[in-house]
Amino acid sequence: MPGKPQPNLDFLRQAISLATRNVTSGNGGPFGAVIVREGKVIAEGVNIVTVTNDPTAHGEVAAIRNACQALNTFSLAGCELYSSCEPCPMCLAASHWARLDAVFFAASAEDAAKAGFDDEFLYAEFRKDATQRTLPQAQFLREEAWSSFAAWIASSSKVSY
Repeated sequence: MPGKPQPNLDFLRQAISLATRNVTSGNGGPFGAVIVREGKVIAEGVNIVTVTNDPTAHGEVAAIRNACQALNTFSLAGCELYSSCEPCPMCLAASHWARLDAVFFAASAEDAAKAGFDDEFLYAEFRKDATQRTLPQAQFLREEAWSSFAAWIASSSKVSY
């Protein structure tokens, strides 16, 4: 694959090890992730959803948060994510927002589904028209809400991302 980042399988093994230790320690689900820059681990993360009662506390999100804190930036351009499992839709979206250069994973979404972590429902929901989704959505006060965007556009102190 010329021009595409090549994975370092040792980092994938590290993510798998984090995931397994997370389960055996009783701290959370079987998901671990590491963020790497220039061949060096910047941060790690594990799934701690049930320990923290935070449904967003997935391993990849935790690793992204920890890497951003360690590097004192919201952009992880120049970094790669190594995950023990194929990222769920939330974690994949977070990877895009973080501007990661690449995402490498070990287990598949199908493997996760066999263990009770099935994201297919989410993918099916996203394909539906918003009015047909299981979670009701409705828009109100659009004109009033524009004031927030107008303030952003006019701000001389904003940091674009």
